[in-house]
Amino acid sequence: MPEAARIWSVAALVRAFSDTLSARFNPVEVKGEITNFTRASSGHCYFSLKDEGAQLRCAMFRRSAALVDFDLHDGVMVQARAKVSVYEGRGDLQLVVESLQAAGEGVWYEKFLQLKRELALLGLFDEARKRPLVAMPRAIGVVTSLGAAALHDVITALQRRVPHIPVVIAPAQVQGVGAAPSLIQALKSIQAVEGVDVVLMVRGGGSLEDLWAFNDKDLAHAVVQSKVPIVSGVGHETDITIVDLCADLRAPTPTAAAELCAQTRQTALETLGHMAQSLAGQLQAMLDAQGQALDWVQSRLGRPSALVAEHRVSTMQLQQRMHQALSKRVQMLGQKSAVVQTALMRVVQANAASHRQAQQQLAWRLHNLDPRLVLQRGYAWLTDEQHQPITSVHQLSPDQTLTVSLSDGEAGVRVLGLKAG
Repeated sequence: MPEAARIWSVAALVRAFSDTLSARFNPVEVKGEITNFTRASSGHCYFSLKDEGAQLRCAMFRRSAALVDFDLHDGVMVQARAKVSVYEGRGDLQLVVESLQAAGEGVWYEKFLQLKRELALLGLFDEARKRPLVAMPRAIGVVTSLGAAALHDVITALQRRVPHIPVVIAPAQVQGVGAAPSLIQALKSIQAVEGVDVVLMVRGGGSLEDLWAFNDKDLAHAVVQSKVPIVSGVGHETDITIVDLCADLRAPTPTAAAELCAQTRQTALETLGHMAQSLAGQLQAMLDAQGQALDWVQSRLGRPSALVAEHRVSTMQLQQRMHQALSKRVQMLGQKSAVVQTALMRVVQANAASHRQAQQQLAWRLHNLDPRLVLQRGYAWLTDEQHQPITSVHQLSPDQTLTVSLSDGEAGVRVLGLKAG
């Protein structure tokens, strides 16, 4: 008669599985990538370890988790020392993790965190020391590999936005052994180029190991000590490197770095237009002030012709300087700004012609008031020894010497007698 099969309770069977696994495998060393990481308010950590083919639930209790000396989060590669067990509440296979070590990219990330802490204490990341970018750089420098897709993206963006600004490229190795010294040398060489007002340090995306050249301590110091502002555009938006933290401005991508370093041509032309309007207004105010000054002089001087001529020369010089300044400013923006220059010149010339006509009318009025015209009709102008005009007989005394001014010259006369009118 066959022996009756044993009937297990669920709890007993799960415990049997757990005991068998514990006796067969414990302890175990498992390498995998952390996923679904959570840290409970109790301090216990729960996550899964996965690779290409499978994943295992893990529990790491507070006492063990407190001994981990690197940041735990999804995506970190670790090597776990653990015990295999079965969680009876769900009947799930799980690992009770006793210790963790960084493995693979986790090692690189731990090095990154250590260097980040070190340089932060030195103040390399302080926002207060970072410099603003020049609104209109004379030239833009780019430090990257000649074969990088990032270079193509940057050049395309700059040609679209600021085709009139020269671009200077300093080639460098951006990955592998020797990449960091190569980047440092390229950064030094491009700073020596006259006119470079901003430098873009860019590279496409990759793993933390691929981007490791941008996590170099010496490179970080070189970026901070740069004579010109540095814009970093390394990797994708989620990639953060030490260079990003040290740079004066961090862009999420190489293309964004190019877009941040210079305003567009259209914006520059609009700015120039506003400046031209302001200059034209200032010129108008200046010419009005000159006209007012001429009116004041007319009321105080008997012979204003020379002063009118002097102000006319001064006004012409101001107009010439205005023309030269506007021409130089507009020519810097390239051929497309010629239209703006022509329009501005027309405005200035029209204003100048209007004011020249007004000045000519004013000069004619002043000319009609010239005392010489009166002298030509037979009158004379008398002055004493101090060249003060004589307008009353009470200013005279017998034998006093006077100067009489006629239309064609002067003569000395003496007072023989006085007779009041």
